[in-house]
Amino acid sequence: MKPSGRYASDLAFTPSVKAVQARKGSRRAYARMEEAGGWSTRITPDLKDFIEAQTSIFFATANGSGQPYVQHRGGPPGFLRVLDDQTIGFVDFSGNRQFITTGNLLENPQAQLFLIDYASGHRVKVWGDASVVDDDKDLLARMMPKDYPAHAEQAVLFAVRAWDANCSKHIPRRFEADAVQRALEARDQRIETLEREIARLNGPVR
Repeated sequence: MKPSGRYASDLAFTPSVKAVQARKGSRRAYARMEEAGGWSTRITPDLKDFIEAQTSIFFATANGSGQPYVQHRGGPPGFLRVLDDQTIGFVDFSGNRQFITTGNLLENPQAQLFLIDYASGHRVKVWGDASVVDDDKDLLARMMPKDYPAHAEQAVLFAVRAWDANCSKHIPRRFEADAVQRALEARDQRIETLEREIARLNGPVR
């Protein structure tokens, strides 16, 4: 869906937001950003790679009365999939079965994805309209991560309206446990190799 307003960023930069930006001194810079092209409405190849590398995301919705809700979703790399340059999809695995997000989307399809890579300090916000698909077994089978031990409850399709990449300020550096484990194993192997080389160079003890 094409964003309403003159610029894609008008999804977030409402008149009241722009008034605050003007009062706080940042409106001029954002106006230049808008005139230069502003936020993208399509998924670029670089963004696709970033999206499909995520293992943990935050999915924001609001019900018909405007009450917001943020849900965490996680899975192996690739569980969040780019289906085309304006559509993201993922399998909604069974959890506590409160279905707050599902209910919200029935009243209000507007949603947001918040993606953050703590290791690189990179984060991306994606605005769009989301819908739940619970009657398409072929779609679920196609999107379900291979050999992942979870039950596919339903699928979520996210139609991108705009996205923006944030700066890395104030993002704590954190690393995935398996990445840390691989780094430690590589370090230990390197130490072992160096110790053998030292022993060889020193020769037998006399």
